[in-house]
Amino acid sequence: MNTLELVYKTLKSNDNMLRPGDIAEKAGIDKKEVDKAIKQLVKEEKVFSPKRCFYACK
Repeated sequence: MNTLELVYKTLKSNDNMLRPGDIAEKAGIDKKEVDKAIKQLVKEEKVFSPKRCFYACK
């Protein structure tokens, strides 16, 4: 599973909004990789930011 899929799966499995650091901790990957994946997922409109520095699935 690549980083994009892992980040998306982690966000989707949580009902709450998560910060990139929380996603990295839960997924067991580096925060910088999570930041890159989030940027890509936002661009693809799969993820949004309802509150500054927090992310959730659409």
